[in-house]
Amino acid sequence: MVIYPSIDSLLSKIDSKYTLVILAAKRAREIVDGNRPPAEESASAKPVTIALEEIAQDKITFKRTRTGIK
Repeated sequence: MVIYPSIDSLLSKIDSKYTLVILAAKRAREIVDGNRPPAEESASAKPVTIALEEIAQDKITFKRTRTGIK
């Protein structure tokens, strides 16, 4: 079974697994709630997969603050 995007490729864009999980969860929640639709069409209907694809394509970025991730 091939997982796309791979964890290795995602971790090269993000500083830790923890940051990756938080960033993907926040983006997936936005997609589910309808606050921000997906940047482009995806082959997957799963919000977490769409979020991870957007992170891999550098469409989602993060800013580390004192209180968390934005």
